[in-house]
Amino acid sequence: MSHDQQDVQASDSSADWQADDAAELYRLESWSDGFFVVDDSGQVAVQPLDDSDLRFMIMDVVDEAIKQGMTLPILLRFQDVLRARVQRINHAFRDAIEENEYQGSYRGVYPIKVNQLQEVVDEVFDAGQPFNLGLECGSKSELIAALPYLKDDNTLLICNGVKDRTMLSLILSAQRLGKNVIPVMEKFAEFEELMELAEAADTATQFGVRIRLRTSGSGKWADSGGYRSKFGISLPELIEIVEQLKKLGRSDAFVLLHFHLGSQITNVQILKQAAKEISQIYAELVNRGLPVRYLDVGGGLGVDYSVDNEEGAIHYSLQEYANAIVTSVAEVCDQRDVPHPILVSESGRAITAHHSVLVVETLGAYTKDRIADNFSPANDADDTVKRLAALHEELRNAKPGEWLASELLEAYHTIDATHRDAATMFRLGFLALEQDALVERLYWSICSLLLQHLRYAAPDPRPPEFIELEEKLVDQYLCDFSVFQSVLDHWAIGQAFPIMPLQRLAEKPTRRALLVDLTCDSDGKVSEYVSSNEDKSFLELHSLKPGEPYYLGFFLMGAYQDIMGDAHNLFGRVGEVHVYADQEEEGNFWIEKTIPGIKIQDMLAQVQYFPNDLQRRMNELIKAKIEAGEIRPKRGMQILEQYLACFQQETYYDTRRTNEVTKS
Repeated sequence: MSHDQQDVQASDSSADWQADDAAELYRLESWSDGFFVVDDSGQVAVQPLDDSDLRFMIMDVVDEAIKQGMTLPILLRFQDVLRARVQRINHAFRDAIEENEYQGSYRGVYPIKVNQLQEVVDEVFDAGQPFNLGLECGSKSELIAALPYLKDDNTLLICNGVKDRTMLSLILSAQRLGKNVIPVMEKFAEFEELMELAEAADTATQFGVRIRLRTSGSGKWADSGGYRSKFGISLPELIEIVEQLKKLGRSDAFVLLHFHLGSQITNVQILKQAAKEISQIYAELVNRGLPVRYLDVGGGLGVDYSVDNEEGAIHYSLQEYANAIVTSVAEVCDQRDVPHPILVSESGRAITAHHSVLVVETLGAYTKDRIADNFSPANDADDTVKRLAALHEELRNAKPGEWLASELLEAYHTIDATHRDAATMFRLGFLALEQDALVERLYWSICSLLLQHLRYAAPDPRPPEFIELEEKLVDQYLCDFSVFQSVLDHWAIGQAFPIMPLQRLAEKPTRRALLVDLTCDSDGKVSEYVSSNEDKSFLELHSLKPGEPYYLGFFLMGAYQDIMGDAHNLFGRVGEVHVYADQEEEGNFWIEKTIPGIKIQDMLAQVQYFPNDLQRRMNELIKAKIEAGEIRPKRGMQILEQYLACFQQETYYDTRRTNEVTKS
């Protein structure tokens, strides 16, 4: 039996494994929203169009990108998915409005903080034009990026976040241009400053107010709403704003009410409560003569990453989300006999998350060292080695179910103690290095066999030793990426992202793996996975085949991960490939654009290392060695050329070639 075969769950037959089993293992149906499927060929396919069953293979896209000169890791952007998400959200609100005979309309805005990359904003904004989609910004930089999109004076731009005088003045100027820009007052002082600037410029203005509701959010970001919210106007401050507006004769400036419960709202009932609370405030303001016409419910539309913990699980559909808002607002407005407002939502994660897939290559696997199946100890081997070898042979020849669970657990306790004793003997000089190495290999081989037999014999619930063995025998798969650059939310807040192989899915995975990245940081690993296994601390993968690349896809990468990446170890932005579906093209897709990953030279410049200075200093170093007679001048220049050539390389591991040291 090979080492790989030893880790197969003996109760499962690899011959019975099908592609559908892989989809179930990686919980594809629960998080893919229909955009990704496992094809019968055992590959992950993309189905980006809602009105068509057209599909294409992710691996075909990767192969084509490599032909065009791209290197891994690569971020694939499926632009059609962006459009589909925009359409689905707008159609959900359209259907809710029609079904409930809502008298107002819906105007979605895309919060560019979720992904400010121009190609993403362009695609989202273009897809949203039939629905009057607007934008949301939260800083001066984002405001400057967003303003040029307002070609149509009716396009809505919501301005959240802290606003200084420069930002408020620019907003007023945009309003003078006739643009529908609405700054949302986060603090009372901000309102005072806006009105002061408007009066000084002798110009009319319009604004909204973010209300600090009593209703708190749900999930990881619950503190974004309620009294503990970072932003928002209290009800006493709201009344003061209304009174000041009446004194100034500027009540017409108050056009929007806003609340935000936080990202990833997990419970739609809480959203209903918040919508009803803000609607009551809206009704009060309208009845006091203020022409509020927009009701902004903020962001928070959840994306199902298929996590099992209650804090992160999403318990509603897109249509339920839209229905909850529409029905709640309509109910209050009808009770209070006020007009139905224009509904605004700021869905960013729900628009962008699905469209990006990070593709990484597995560079190697660290597995526990094991003994050969036919191992026989030498006559002069240490007694510890002989005892372990005898147990290994007995377990290897035993049939499944032949050993009782109690016997297997006792054997595990014995070898665990033997393993510790051998370490003590080695430290004291009583066990030779080669013998200690044999003990190590025999220990892991026996652990693997014990786990295999325990799967048959161990009762439910599994004993602690079973869990301990599974944790000990997990392999480490080294992957060509940085957690801190590409999956920062996993490191920062423990967000689990769906990860799965892109090929070989018709083949049963036999390894339990922990994914580790290229950084030299112990946190540079993926420690929680989306799978149907009860234990989420490992991912079931295939054994690596020599000379055959093994690719993994990290899904739902489109929200925040592009922007929030950290430059740990100076690993920079990965390459990008922008993909469109087209049944007239070979493979049913075409690549619109490729963007290579950041070069070492550009990454170094971000931390103030510049090529000219580095070249000068390296030249001086090599010159000193030449003058000292330690190397020949020709060899010194070769080393300098080799050093300088690296400036144009990308920052990640290059699997295409090995840089050989030039011989002197």
